[in-house]
Amino acid sequence: MSRLRRLAPIAALWAAAVWPQAYAQDEVNPSTLYEISTEGTSTKVKSGEKGLFVLSIKSKPGAHVSDEAPLKLQLKGTQLVPSKEQLAFSDSVSKKEAGQPFADPRFEVPFILEAGEGTLDAKLTFFICTEKICARQQKTFSIPVEAL
Repeated sequence: MSRLRRLAPIAALWAAAVWPQAYAQDEVNPSTLYEISTEGTSTKVKSGEKGLFVLSIKSKPGAHVSDEAPLKLQLKGTQLVPSKEQLAFSDSVSKKEAGQPFADPRFEVPFILEAGEGTLDAKLTFFICTEKICARQQKTFSIPVEAL
């Protein structure tokens, strides 16, 4: 037992010296694990007509957007009104297919342009995960919408 007690401080020092280096090699910048797109969003709409806000998160191989951790999409309009201001993962229009472990979320939210030019502001909070990490991400977007 006394031999173990003498080795414990040496093991702790070794772990303190080696662990940060080993961990640093495995670290990955979470923002490189996905791409966010607003492609398909209406940027020109007639006043009083409906437009569509589209936001999709495409995870890269080995990563996925957590469907268990909170995902929140908040929308706010200037001169336009989104049909929904608070969205969660369950509001995604893309669903898991049979045999598919995860589905990349895609949101499609109609909005009405009241008059003139407007802006749609979006704040997205989600978790991107791999086998080793699960990191909270937050992104903001401001999309101008012109009247036709």
